[in-house]
Amino acid sequence: MMHKAARAGGLMTTCEDGRELACRQWVEGCLAQLWPEQNWTLAQGRWTPASSDASFRRYFRWEHAGQTLIVMDAPPPQEDCRPFVAVAELLAQAEVPVPQILAQDLERGFLLLSDLGRQTYLDVLTETNADLLFAEAVQALLAQQKSSVPAGFPVYDRALLERELQLFPEWYLGRHLDLDVAQWQARLRPLFDLLIDSALAQPQVLVHRDFMPRNLMLSSPNPGVLDFQDAVLGPVTYDITSLFKDAFISWPAERVERWLHSYWQLAGAAGIAVGDDFAEFYRASDLMGAQRHLKVIGIFARICHRDGKPKYLADVPRFFNYLREVCARRPELAELMPWLEEIAAQAAAEANA
Repeated sequence: MMHKAARAGGLMTTCEDGRELACRQWVEGCLAQLWPEQNWTLAQGRWTPASSDASFRRYFRWEHAGQTLIVMDAPPPQEDCRPFVAVAELLAQAEVPVPQILAQDLERGFLLLSDLGRQTYLDVLTETNADLLFAEAVQALLAQQKSSVPAGFPVYDRALLERELQLFPEWYLGRHLDLDVAQWQARLRPLFDLLIDSALAQPQVLVHRDFMPRNLMLSSPNPGVLDFQDAVLGPVTYDITSLFKDAFISWPAERVERWLHSYWQLAGAAGIAVGDDFAEFYRASDLMGAQRHLKVIGIFARICHRDGKPKYLADVPRFFNYLREVCARRPELAELMPWLEEIAAQAAAEANA
């Protein structure tokens, strides 16, 4: 049986801050420039929050006369719209369904986008429809991975992989659990080196970095792909592993292996360098997943303690379960298992304190 986390949002429904007011005024001007013959004003339509995420970005939806638009508010200096614009163009050229950028104010961090729909994969995935929805997601991923990456594109290099892994000891072990970070660094160093070396040894493709159900929209064509601004040139297993080892929904290991095998066959037929041995690909996916699981645990702790958003910590046990599953399957990770139980016991004590 799948395991799915509930999500609720107390989203703002009125204009409560100066930045949102500036955003509305900007959209008013965009309406006049893009559709002058309509004489549309913002007040004629309905302005509602569309979503928010773990970053500083937030989104609004404007609806009027059958027209729906999405507004991204990405406040500088915390956010930068330029990577979103650049990657959107790259993915559109590869025929990956992404929002059309209708207007932009990069200095202030405002984008006006086409609307890819109201329902994410996370909203609708069930045991019954998962095979079909994930098959469609794989087709979008293959189109992405076949795209050409321009010179100078960000790379998932050793330094970035290391920074991501360090989020786990720094924010989860040190900040959240108040453990001795130096002691844990010594324990984790050989593991981190193994995970980084495995990632760097893989064929490199365009990597979304958050190719997961919450960022895939029920759309036409399906799925619409969102939240791609952090894309890099990186390991071929990263996105497909993220798709099936999600932060908010889990699947039986046997089903995940079957989906991975199907992707591996399709990717090989499409000319993507996934190798001719599924066992090796599966191992690389497991090690890539372990890197991501540790990173995400650290990110969720950072979001809690730095950004004041504690709700994401509720999904940390899901990632510990992913790690336990991989450790049981991969002898090279066996040493991590007792450490995970030690950390989990500390986390339980912290929660009950």
